[in-house]
Amino acid sequence: MTIDSDKILHDLLNSLDSLEGIRPGEIPNIALYMDQVTTFMDAQLASSRRFESDKVLTKTMINNYAKNKLLPPPVKKKYSPEHMMLLVFIYYFKNILSITDIQTLLAPITDRYFGTESGFSIKDIYDEIFQMEKEEIASVKEDLLKKADVSKSMFGSSPEEDREFLQLFSFICLLSFDVYLKKQMIEHMVDELASLAAPSDPKKKN
Repeated sequence: MTIDSDKILHDLLNSLDSLEGIRPGEIPNIALYMDQVTTFMDAQLASSRRFESDKVLTKTMINNYAKNKLLPPPVKKKYSPEHMMLLVFIYYFKNILSITDIQTLLAPITDRYFGTESGFSIKDIYDEIFQMEKEEIASVKEDLLKKADVSKSMFGSSPEEDREFLQLFSFICLLSFDVYLKKQMIEHMVDELASLAAPSDPKKKN
């Protein structure tokens, strides 16, 4: 098996450059109907799809988000710019978190800042998070290169014909373990938020 690990790494780094989220200024400043929302999301987040046939967001998904209170209901069947920003958050969260966890995270945001006419808003939150994510890409690239170097140093005593595959396997394992650990930490923090938001049981005080 011949594996060009340098090309794989090069492609990974390039793919990170192409994974640009939706800039705050790109979100329409008018309310959109459902079909317009799905068309916009598909176009803007096309680079994040694994396969060409994958859908970024469907009508069924959006209706389920509203049903499960991840998303406030549309007004006269139209979705505001704030709806769009929340949908972007949901799109990224849904790859690693359950519907219940996403609801726990977003409920305080929507309760306090959705539809506010003055002061701090969901747009302010989206703007800051977007800037943070842009900066994080550079950090991810650096970490990716370090893990690639570690994997290349492994399996020195393995059969030569299998070494490239085993090194690639170790690279995938390193990345997977990193994701696993971070997912565990995220779920722990979400559980903490859920416990803080839960009403106290008066029976426990007696």
